Amino acid sequence: MCPGNQESGGKHKNGRTNKANVWLRRGLVEAAHEAARTKKSYFSALYHRVAGRRGKKRALMAVGHSLLVTGYHMNTKQMDYKDLGNNYFDERNKETVRRRMVKRLEQLGYKVELKPASATAV
Repeated sequence: MCPGNQESGGKHKNGRTNKANVWLRRGLVEAAHEAARTKKSYFSALYHRVAGRRGKKRALMAVGHSLLVTGYHMNTKQMDYKDLGNNYFDERNKETVRRRMVKRLEQLGYKVELKPASATAV
């Protein structure tokens, strides 16, 4: 379920996943379909983030792999699942998100001036 990584001379060559257990793989991809359809969840955000760059099928494999890793850690550490939320990636690096949004608005023809929100407005 994890992607291959063959590198030679600084070039990454093989991105195919290994065969492993086809039944587990199919089950994880099917679970990834449903996890991607849930609203306001980490797995949905992960799917849409990867699908925009790499495509839908690779995004499903990424979500399936993330489900497998999450399940493994839950099992080994005897922990309950805690969803990180759909805004996890935005909260992780707010400055990058701010710059990307301003640049996008400027490309659409708007002049953007940012002011910090007041503490009482929240």
